[in-house]
Amino acid sequence: MAQWREWRNKTMQLSKVTDDLKLSFDVGIILPTYCEAENIERVIREIEELKLNSLILVVDDSSPDGTAEIVRRLQKQFGNIFLMVRDRKYGLGTALTDGFKFFLSLKRKPKCIVTMDADYSHNPADIPKLVKTFESGYDLVIGSRYCRGGGIRNWNFLRLIISKIANLIASLRVKVHIRDYTSGFRCYSLKVVESIIDNLHSQTYEIQIENIRQAHIHKFKITETPIIFINRKKGKSKLSIKEIYDFVSYIFAFNRK
Repeated sequence: MAQWREWRNKTMQLSKVTDDLKLSFDVGIILPTYCEAENIERVIREIEELKLNSLILVVDDSSPDGTAEIVRRLQKQFGNIFLMVRDRKYGLGTALTDGFKFFLSLKRKPKCIVTMDADYSHNPADIPKLVKTFESGYDLVIGSRYCRGGGIRNWNFLRLIISKIANLIASLRVKVHIRDYTSGFRCYSLKVVESIIDNLHSQTYEIQIENIRQAHIHKFKITETPIIFINRKKGKSKLSIKEIYDFVSYIFAFNRK
């Protein structure tokens, strides 16, 4: 409970800054980070070059490699970057949930919220494509590696098979007509986030399934747009055995509504 109070206080402090500055943004972008010092600057600079009128929120789990320090330096150059540093590694699920709560707390909320990896496996240049699809009338747009036109680069055969099996199981359980349930590159309408936020309980990677399932339960329009996923160019994978276990456990634990 204490950690949630601390996160809520940080969110309130960040939102007060944006309110005081009377800022207004069209797109909110959440970048969860843990040890992304080698990637974060390039990702942020390429997002800035898109000229999307975006507000970038970096949610960092006290990275020991200086990720937060790099973000603080970039904040001096760009006025649309905000940083939430949590006191330890809590996981992707809570990072996204905290990010959603931050944007919902703003008086001037963005029209949509984009989530993406900060390790450069997601190409920032694809953000406008996801936003454009959202603007065509969809509530949740998934950057898909497995729909027509999508793809993966630099994965070994075993990792590809594991991903395919995970998506197959998710498809059988959730029953939404999409191919890529596990992609973290997404664009959410504000209505989706407002509707599902109180039902998000995932700690780690199972958040990707939970978000789709909750959006489906609330009868929002979900679609995919193709992306090319390129295996991280720098750094090492941080997916643990426990996170894989939590992901599989979540898929088999819930009851469909």
